[in-house]
Amino acid sequence: MERRRRSSRSGLSSGDPLLFVPMGLTLSAWLCGRAPGGAPPPSAFLALASPASSRLALTLNSSPVGPGDGRSRWSPRHLSPNFLLSACGQEATRSPAELSSDGVRAEMGVRSGLHVWELAWSPEHRGSHAVVGISRQDCPLQGSGYKALVGGDSRSWGWELKTNQLWHGGCTSECYPGKTRRRRRSVLKPRSSSSATKAEAPLLIPERVLLVLDADAGTLGFVVDGSFLGVAFKDLPSGVELFPAVSSVRGGASVRLRYLNGTTRDPPALMALCGLSVRQYLGHHRQNQTDRLPLPPFLQQYLLSCS
Repeated sequence: MERRRRSSRSGLSSGDPLLFVPMGLTLSAWLCGRAPGGAPPPSAFLALASPASSRLALTLNSSPVGPGDGRSRWSPRHLSPNFLLSACGQEATRSPAELSSDGVRAEMGVRSGLHVWELAWSPEHRGSHAVVGISRQDCPLQGSGYKALVGGDSRSWGWELKTNQLWHGGCTSECYPGKTRRRRRSVLKPRSSSSATKAEAPLLIPERVLLVLDADAGTLGFVVDGSFLGVAFKDLPSGVELFPAVSSVRGGASVRLRYLNGTTRDPPALMALCGLSVRQYLGHHRQNQTDRLPLPPFLQQYLLSCS
């Protein structure tokens, strides 16, 4: 078999760009609630995936930090009066309030590095104007009326989950992932107007979303169902502390925050990149079969420790 041939499990042809898929069973165990070792169910977001950088791929394949990490808590001081926090500070719940848009941001922000948080927000308790994103320290966290609060000014950037729209500076630019959807449509055969309208319907975003902030590159993106959907915002301010943030207008909306992992701006180690490539070619079902590879026992154990 040719060395460049892709595994049939990956579903990629030799002409496709290599995607670093988040296959770490520890960090990605939340995906669709599957047990480690189980086959991942099909996802509509797989076709929308964008190539992930090696730094992001390794971060998604790393073990998550402990759930008690300080970066997993909402701020008890920087939130709307209509938001209440759980005792552990990881869950924020909006109280019923009329004609009010309310937000909350994380207690700890970052100025550098690449960082990944998990946001858990039930689709049944989102309502309209359910926004996830990032903000600067002085972003407003309460406003009158019903609107997208995160992304409603120049100090925050948000993704509205119900409409898929991106918000910044009080304006919406495009749907996300927009460029990927246009690229997919361009290679499809012409459709009827009714089919085209159906294709433009907003994507149904599941409960769990990963927020990916690369403070070094100045970009913000999201991972849904294990697929990195690409850069949503770029040219974020450099050297400024940025915080995960959400805003809601629905009473009873509950959002849970957990910091998963991060990395510095240093380039990834070559050994780690090689281990990631080997595990991707093995596929989900063969992660425990490294002893069958023609490798020294030391390398076999290394691959097992990274699974």
